[in-house]
Amino acid sequence: MADELAVKNLDRVVVRFSGDSGDGMQLAGSIFSNLSAVLGNDISTFPDYPAEIRAPQGSLSGVSGFQVHIGADKVFTSGDKCDVLVAMNPAALKTNAKFLTPQSVIIIDSDSFAKRDLEKALFETDDPFAELGIHNQVVDAPIATMCKESLKDSGLDNKSILRCKNMFALGLVCWLINRPLEYAMHMLQDKFAKKPTIAEANIKVLADGYNYGHNTHASISTYRVESKRKKEKGFYTDVNGNLATAYGLVAAAEKAGLQLFLGSYPITPATDILHYLAKYKELGVVTVQCEDEISGCCSAVGASFAGNLAVTTTSGPGVCLKSEAINLAVIAELPLVIVNVQRGGPSTGMPTKSEQTDLLQAMWGRNGESPLPVIAATSPTNCFDAAYMASKIALEHMTPVILLTDGYIANGSAAWRIPSLKDYPEIKPPFVTPEMKEGWKPYKRNLDNLVRYWAVPGTEGFQHRIGGLEKDYDTSVISTQPGNHQKMTETRQSKIDRIADSIPNQEVQGDQDADLLIVGWGGTYGHLYSAFEMMQAEGKKVALAHFEYINPLPKNTADILRKYKKIVVAEQNMGQFATILRAKVPGVNLYPFNRVKGQPFNVLRLVEEFTKILEEK
Repeated sequence: MADELAVKNLDRVVVRFSGDSGDGMQLAGSIFSNLSAVLGNDISTFPDYPAEIRAPQGSLSGVSGFQVHIGADKVFTSGDKCDVLVAMNPAALKTNAKFLTPQSVIIIDSDSFAKRDLEKALFETDDPFAELGIHNQVVDAPIATMCKESLKDSGLDNKSILRCKNMFALGLVCWLINRPLEYAMHMLQDKFAKKPTIAEANIKVLADGYNYGHNTHASISTYRVESKRKKEKGFYTDVNGNLATAYGLVAAAEKAGLQLFLGSYPITPATDILHYLAKYKELGVVTVQCEDEISGCCSAVGASFAGNLAVTTTSGPGVCLKSEAINLAVIAELPLVIVNVQRGGPSTGMPTKSEQTDLLQAMWGRNGESPLPVIAATSPTNCFDAAYMASKIALEHMTPVILLTDGYIANGSAAWRIPSLKDYPEIKPPFVTPEMKEGWKPYKRNLDNLVRYWAVPGTEGFQHRIGGLEKDYDTSVISTQPGNHQKMTETRQSKIDRIADSIPNQEVQGDQDADLLIVGWGGTYGHLYSAFEMMQAEGKKVALAHFEYINPLPKNTADILRKYKKIVVAEQNMGQFATILRAKVPGVNLYPFNRVKGQPFNVLRLVEEFTKILEEK
């Protein structure tokens, strides 16, 4: 046997698992990312699902991918390109060839590269690598054959045996990146706790994949990514954006002393929030899977009227259907959190892909003058804080709040330090007090912030009626008087505007006298920060302002924007946030950078385009 292979120490590695929807690439990627997080690496993941529920096996439209970026230090994106590509069939190779670099290592299941497999992927020759112009190192392991040999005495049928192919590939990747298998084995035991035979089969195949790489010296070298980060002490877990959102809502309800109610209807990519919250009945969480989007929102409005922290979750098409009920909460001035996990549109568009195209819908997509706060989460872990703050604002200011996340951060994951609830600000809903009984009306307001007081039904002495018709400012009875409607419209707008007094000022990272300010919002933070950091390393004077609070904008927004001669606004739409900034801060010089591809930004392309703007005379 030859000497041990050389081990290359790297600061970061990007691995992309790809194959058919039924090949278990999401599970393999999730286990690898969890394993890396446990070992102290920072991680950022990107599950890339096909839109088809079950596309024909081996077809281009059925390829499912999972990309994970592991780093010795902090990583902010799932990576532009991959260092290792697992391609379980020719379709996966063809679809993901664009993510390769000349140095990428490709792992394939050679058993799945027969002539028929190549035809399914629309290859015209029997050499897919030459056809794609690929000259990379290829590890061509007979994965299906090895799985059958490994599990021939397991008692499993052939179909069940082949379902373990993903674990063989994972074992091979763990060998290549020098990941120990113990934690992965524990994860498989936990996942298949009720199916010990399946657990044992997957664990055996995982080990066999590792040993195959080790015994055959499948690659010319292996790689190691040692953690360099000094992390704050605490408990860490791997969390995706939807789970962090669910945790944030639960935490807010606990802090406010209220029951959490979720009225929802399943829709990609928001459904997981419903699934997660349904598991927390012991914490008093009530979840209702309604018959449609409309009833999901209406049930939440009713729960809010009854004194709960009420939430409804959806994506862009669902917000369209919920708009009338959201407007009822606007005019009734009831707290409600609407979570919109944005996806590609319009209509059903690209339901498994990510965009930022619902911003103007969140701002103005309702009838009448219907102002409400809009918050945008910036990363998978930030979804917790954003959900908490959306709940706090809704409850303390008696208003519906739209929380925007997106498919990229909702499905993507990162290592997260579990916070302590005592470190979060208190939540104090403006409940009526006994002294208010005398002459109380349902639209009686705190004159400092214009927030009406909340009388939960059943509170003695506070029987009342609210609804969708305009009310008199003083008496709270139905009114059609022109002057009153003007006053109530201005009051509802002013109430939202004053929320700016209770949100933090916008921060700017980088040079205060920069030649270029990069502006973004929501889930693009990691890519924009990486581009900003790269440009600074090249000696360019740049700054970054990434917005989480969209409506109202932080109070210092205008002061920031007016300081810089050149401002690039980068977003995954056709310029919606730039439109808002132009309206709110007229006269600023904005350079929109817009991409609507359903895929994350490419950091190197951002640097290239931003540099052009910076150097433009």
